[in-house]
Amino acid sequence: MSKGPLNSLKVIEFAGLGPAPLAGQLLADLGADVVVVDRKAGPADQTDVNGRGKRSIVLNLKSDTGLHAAHKVIAASDVLIEGFRPGVMERLGLGPEQCPDTLVYARMTGWGQQGPMAHTAGHDINYLALTGALHAMGAANEPPLPPLNLVADYGGGTMFLLFGILSALFERGISGKGQVVDAAMVDGVPAMMGLIHGMLARGEWSPSRASNWLDGASPFYRCYTCADGKYIAVGALEPQFYALLLQKLDLPDAYAASQNDPETWAARTAELAQVFASRTRDEWAAHFDGSDACVAPVLSFKEAVDHPHMAARKTLQTPDNVLQSAPAPRFSRTPAGELRQPGAKGADTEAVLRAVGLTEAEIARLET
Repeated sequence: MSKGPLNSLKVIEFAGLGPAPLAGQLLADLGADVVVVDRKAGPADQTDVNGRGKRSIVLNLKSDTGLHAAHKVIAASDVLIEGFRPGVMERLGLGPEQCPDTLVYARMTGWGQQGPMAHTAGHDINYLALTGALHAMGAANEPPLPPLNLVADYGGGTMFLLFGILSALFERGISGKGQVVDAAMVDGVPAMMGLIHGMLARGEWSPSRASNWLDGASPFYRCYTCADGKYIAVGALEPQFYALLLQKLDLPDAYAASQNDPETWAARTAELAQVFASRTRDEWAAHFDGSDACVAPVLSFKEAVDHPHMAARKTLQTPDNVLQSAPAPRFSRTPAGELRQPGAKGADTEAVLRAVGLTEAEIARLET
């Protein structure tokens, strides 16, 4: 039975926060053997979704015995993932130059390995701010609104780290050599902005917030409040979908001709807001169900689990009452296996170290 397309991949991940652990989780979801080097032992935490599917070892990397053990695990791995500030791994004696040249050495940072800000602290909102993307988010005449930490941490961070890892592995199949992957969120976010950059170049995107196609200004791409105080999301961008939206709302067909005229947007938005306020969210969801008007109910986390489409795909699962996603994406021939919940930190130390050749005496001498 398949355990996923990455069943033969061996990964060592150095424990951290945010984007790097998610990268390890997604690789583990698809079958990779991901071993996390934790700092200290601890009980299993079922809410640690990013720890699912991984094995955990505890090593004191400041001791000679712990460092030796880490090098043995690295030597048996295809990929190393770390998310520390530049220079930390080198000071530990675990930098790229001290590792096998076949290793794909994946480094996750906000600012990157080089540059004036490389050694300073930051978070998703700071990295997003420097790219120009945050300036475009939020209401007009209000401070920019952070989109949770999805865009820089996980979009520009995790996803580009994974893209880099898999690209380097592909190239290693030709050259036989690994390399360093420098995944910086300030690089990844702009890489996702090709559409917006193109619109800027054509003069089709205003630098003012809430005045563009995709930032909540247009009446056909925004959320509306319904009679019960809940929300409906409208995304009728294409002319044929906008025409269908108008039809389903019993609004004049003639509105379609001025869809992309910003001068009409404020009045049209007010009119749509009044219409959507006349029924509850679920009444509107039923009204638009099965249509191509691109309208969907805005669901809470709890509601999303039971939506018929989400439930049919089993996208969201709740093992031990912890809401989390199913493995993604899906594969026809090598599907991912069942979710494996997080184990105790350090629970796999002896088994992993035995497998990479440490003797019982060497394991016994480990300093914690």
